[in-house]
Amino acid sequence: MKKQILKIVKIGGKLIENEESLSAFLHSFSQLEGPKILVHGGGKMATELSDRLGFKTNMIDGRRITDADAMDVITMVYAGLINKKIVAKLQGLKSNAVGLCGADGKSIISKRRVNKEIDFGFVGDVEEINISFISSLLENDIIPVFSAISCSREGVLFNTNADSVAAEIAIAFSENYQTELFFCFEKNGVLKDPLDDNSVIEVLDTQTYLHLLKENIISEGMLPKLHNCFCALEHAVSEVSLGGPNLLKKGTQHTKIIK
Repeated sequence: MKKQILKIVKIGGKLIENEESLSAFLHSFSQLEGPKILVHGGGKMATELSDRLGFKTNMIDGRRITDADAMDVITMVYAGLINKKIVAKLQGLKSNAVGLCGADGKSIISKRRVNKEIDFGFVGDVEEINISFISSLLENDIIPVFSAISCSREGVLFNTNADSVAAEIAIAFSENYQTELFFCFEKNGVLKDPLDDNSVIEVLDTQTYLHLLKENIISEGMLPKLHNCFCALEHAVSEVSLGGPNLLKKGTQHTKIIK
């Protein structure tokens, strides 16, 4: 029997900050048929609030160093302002959604990132996805909307890369569903020339990806994004795509990731 398709969509970057783009994206998302899950980031908004509060933001290879103060800000912005704003907009589009972080229903369990050279602070890497809890929402036609915050087994909140959260959810559900993973952000896809928004690489395979890395064409925030794309494909996710606000519409320019 053919598995039902489950779409996991991650939004981030300037797409979240632009009201018009966010509304257009959520309209497209609400029109998707079948079960779906939305994951969002919100890094720049958290950075701006941190700056206003006098907290310095440190990034290494596109990943945020998160001390206790930064974790408080991230929780307020991700799980509060952004998450509830998105959920409210979806309700306005007649899509019944619920806003969650990893602590809710023990839905995303993580462990503190350990690195001998870098102390990432309150940064977690996903260990387990609570398939049973999330499935209970999907089965009742409720759309889970996850912020990029996970929780340890001991009850500690961790900042977790939103791309990783989306990929791990897609991987976890690949046994029960045909999972399709979409990364939506402000660019039209992976670019040959970072300064040319029209230089989209329509199909990106592992060999081309490694070449772009060697030439330093891919850097910063795109690194963890593409790492998660290829990781998802290696773990039975059926389809992975990256693109702009219109990615969910048919015929839109984007990048398809293949092995």
